[in-house]
Amino acid sequence: MFKTLAPRTPEDDAPKPAASAAAPASNDEPESERLKAAVAAWVASAEDEDEADEASAEGDADVDESEPDVEGVVEDDAEDVESSDDDQPADEPVEDEDKAPAASWFAARKPGEADKAAEKPAAEQKPEPEADEPAAEPVDKPVEKSVDKPVVEPEDEPVDQPTAMFKIVRPPVAPAVDQPTTALKLPPTLRAQSGAESDSERTSTFVPLRADIPAERKAQEAQEAPKAPEAPRAAAPGPKAATGAPKAFAPGSDAPVPPASLAEAERTRQQPLPPLPPLDLLAELTNTPPPKPNALRTTARRVRIWTPLVVLLLIVFAIVQMVRPLPAPALTLSASPTFTFEGGQLKMPWPTEGQGAVEVEGVGSMGTYGAQKPAPIASVTKTMTAYVILRDHPLKGSQKGPEIEIDKKAAEQGKAEHESTAAVQEGQTYTEKELLELLMIPSANNVARLLARWDAGSEAAFVEKMNAAAKDLGMTQSTYTDPSGLLDSTVSTPKDQLKLAKAVMQYDVFREIVNMPNVTVDGIPGRIENNNNILLEPGVSGIKTGSSTPAGGNLLWSANTVVDGETRRILGIVMGAKDADELGKKLQLAIDNSLKIIQKAQNDVTSASVVRKGQVLGYIDDGLGGQTPVVATKELKAIGWPGLQVKLELTDGGKAVPHSGKAGDIVGQVSIGTGVGKVSAPVALQADLVEPGFDKKLTRVG
Repeated sequence: MFKTLAPRTPEDDAPKPAASAAAPASNDEPESERLKAAVAAWVASAEDEDEADEASAEGDADVDESEPDVEGVVEDDAEDVESSDDDQPADEPVEDEDKAPAASWFAARKPGEADKAAEKPAAEQKPEPEADEPAAEPVDKPVEKSVDKPVVEPEDEPVDQPTAMFKIVRPPVAPAVDQPTTALKLPPTLRAQSGAESDSERTSTFVPLRADIPAERKAQEAQEAPKAPEAPRAAAPGPKAATGAPKAFAPGSDAPVPPASLAEAERTRQQPLPPLPPLDLLAELTNTPPPKPNALRTTARRVRIWTPLVVLLLIVFAIVQMVRPLPAPALTLSASPTFTFEGGQLKMPWPTEGQGAVEVEGVGSMGTYGAQKPAPIASVTKTMTAYVILRDHPLKGSQKGPEIEIDKKAAEQGKAEHESTAAVQEGQTYTEKELLELLMIPSANNVARLLARWDAGSEAAFVEKMNAAAKDLGMTQSTYTDPSGLLDSTVSTPKDQLKLAKAVMQYDVFREIVNMPNVTVDGIPGRIENNNNILLEPGVSGIKTGSSTPAGGNLLWSANTVVDGETRRILGIVMGAKDADELGKKLQLAIDNSLKIIQKAQNDVTSASVVRKGQVLGYIDDGLGGQTPVVATKELKAIGWPGLQVKLELTDGGKAVPHSGKAGDIVGQVSIGTGVGKVSAPVALQADLVEPGFDKKLTRVG
């Protein structure tokens, strides 16, 4: 067994007084006593430890058999120390042990010697002084010592090796380190002698919050409590013991009291526990056990935790809802979106050959017949020529336009016998309006080519402009190859020609020219008759005729009818009339068929009251569930014919719908039809329009 000697104290390093030659025995005697006391304390602590271990493990054990024999060790060590002290000169102080190696010794325990040391009276045992107090004065007691010869053990007695002790070299004295996990505790007897406790000697009682000591162990500790206090195990004698400092013994006990620096550290039986939940930790710190969990407490705790958060979220939500911009109100039609005229289905006198179409301008189509495919249109092509000229060189009011000189080519083409021409002479000048009259009334091909060269520089360039204009008007099935229509490669459809008719009839000059039965032009002898004799019929304002062998008879016409005191224009076309043996008769057949259609359309086009004054047509939707009705401010009539279905449209009239308003405020309009035939009436609020309130703003989700 190896034991660490007691730490070195300042008294050990102090210079020792020189021993006189007259009294050598008095200086050596305390050193021997100290050695004996240290060994006796060590033996006593070892016996106590062995007895405790054997008592807990086996119940009864013979402790005396395991006691080490230390008397021989004490005597040998004392003789060695006395020899070393005698050899030192008396006039020189003892040097520090740090400069010379410390002495080591072995000793074999003899039977019965430990008992003898333990049986010594308490008066002979010297308590060890405190580290801060001066060492006790040695007691002059004669001790047998042998300096000249060491103790020789008999050969038949074995050396007890486990009890051998090695003295190690003392390390340099270092300042005491406060170890948080180590508590040094002095025996009660030594504390009683000192009369006070230093900071390092004070102890504290650990009171665990949880009872983690088994009941059996508690009972055992309770039984052992009344026993006399046992001396704590002494550490092996340190360097101070080798220098001759005496040991202190507790009163009434043979066991020496170890110094405070050798006291065993107080150990705790409490093992580290895992971290506790906050509520359990608080309960332990306050010594208040947590209540037993149940559904009611859990619910209440959750309510207390979540209620402030929910309230805060509701406040934020309410603020956001209030500052959000209101949705834009919109007019919504609640009345029937369509209206059907009475009288059944319209029955038009459609021809049995060719193809055609009829349309009331601004209202819609009255119907079509035929294949509706591209076909030659003959001189009806001149309608596009006039449209391009008026578009690029418009005439307003009584204007006649610029003077245009007749070139040689136009004069020579005027003499052709197999096509319609105008007898113009080279070098003559005619105004733009006069040339348009010659283009549309006698249908002069040479004038059409002259206008093309004047406008675009060449006929080919003008043809390109004609096709571009057709594309702009949406005439997707029309192709123009010449400005006069003489070529049968110029083709179109009835619907495309009606698109062109609506566009060109917007020019006042054009409407004036095509409605003239005849015309007189300066420089041309006689009166020029319009070959469209349908113009003589009431309400017919013709547009353009066209006939050729590939095309047959064609007529693009315009007629008027009066409805509710207003003039309504009806546009139509008849193409491909070929049920005749002569070209002139084919053209007349197309005119006759057109007249029947015109008369039927004029009789059937009528008006009907679609919207009454004060009728609720719809409402303003504020976007949050509020609806304010709107009503018509006057009666609204629509133009149509039997069986026609018209659509109503409720709009804001180009103004933003307000969020609030008074009853009677105009907020939009209702309309029927499109273009020039469109009719409309204002709509107003039936009741006050109120901005949405707090409840609607708060509950909106969209």
